[in-house]
Amino acid sequence: MFVRLFYTLRKYGVPVTTRELIDLNRAVAEGLVFANQDEFYHLAKTIMVKDERFFDKFDRAMKDYFDGISTFDLDELLNQVHKLPKDWFDLELLEKHLTPEQREELKKAGSLEELMKMLEERLREQHKKHQGGNRMIGTGGTSPFGAYGDHPEGVRIGGPGRKRSAVKVWEQRQYRNLDDDQLLGSRQMQMALRRLRKFARQGAAEELDVDGTIRETAKQGILDVQLVPERRNRVKVLMLFDVGGSMDAHIAQCEKLFSAAKTEFKTLEYFYFHNCLYDYVWKDNVRRSHTRMNTWDLFNTYGRDYRVIVVGDASMAPYELNAVGGSVEYMNDEAGQVWLRRLRQHFDKTAWLNPEQEQYWHYTQTIGLIQQIFENHMYPMTLKGIEDLTRYLAR
Repeated sequence: MFVRLFYTLRKYGVPVTTRELIDLNRAVAEGLVFANQDEFYHLAKTIMVKDERFFDKFDRAMKDYFDGISTFDLDELLNQVHKLPKDWFDLELLEKHLTPEQREELKKAGSLEELMKMLEERLREQHKKHQGGNRMIGTGGTSPFGAYGDHPEGVRIGGPGRKRSAVKVWEQRQYRNLDDDQLLGSRQMQMALRRLRKFARQGAAEELDVDGTIRETAKQGILDVQLVPERRNRVKVLMLFDVGGSMDAHIAQCEKLFSAAKTEFKTLEYFYFHNCLYDYVWKDNVRRSHTRMNTWDLFNTYGRDYRVIVVGDASMAPYELNAVGGSVEYMNDEAGQVWLRRLRQHFDKTAWLNPEQEQYWHYTQTIGLIQQIFENHMYPMTLKGIEDLTRYLAR
């Protein structure tokens, strides 16, 4: 019983043994679950997975097991890519730059699945260095695989990002935390955020009421000290910061915003994501594998009354927003746009703050798509943009 599940987990790299298989069979025989797929999923995860590092692999294996759908073995592909010789990606040729018309003429794969299949084929076929070509993994050409070339959507391997059109990026992603101690050049950003504050007197009467004391003293003819509760900012803010990739160009600007927000809001929570919101966020970029929070847990932890500000350039390959498995880092089970809509549905007020200059927004397809999801509540990271954002969130 569950032998096929056992070998499916092994296939996806989950280190299970016959001990876990026996325990799973015994648990089912004891009646811990019966005819319920969700309950079986959680039971199997508890018994079969001993390290959280394998949660993603387990989920992909279970999807294959339940649905009979073969998904990409992303880790195997990644291992093969890392074995490619470094000298295949040196910059001996000039970087390739095509006109917009030439880029449009290049045939696209049509789907993420087709693109991954093409990459698997190239890895099997290629045995030498390629430069300037249109098919194999190399540099300076129009192939969808490699670096320093030009293609409307492909897999970047062995080089830096240049045109922000890669569907997958085969490299270790290193991000850094935003510095909340960044000194502001001016107080204008703080003053713009201050519009969002809403004060109310709450708690015990511990603060001197000067006007009340004067009034009551005049009435009584003797000193009559009056106290009132402290005025507290009751607005709660949740900020989600896009980090890495194209956002590296906006780090200084985001740090100023972060520092201003921490100064202005007593109740401020923040998390990071990359490019688009998926099924988890994290608190610390240096230790992000250990500080992850499931996005469902994020929704369950923070109530509807939190004002949510998503900070990002909204610039990515359309697959990252629209397709299952579209993330550049791993095979996400649900499209990014699904999670963005859930975010909008859970919180009463959400807005997107974009550090990219507004005059260039119409050049990027995903900016327009995210604007639609956020019902045009996307604002540029200018002083007027922040004022407009806080005016909307404060209503």
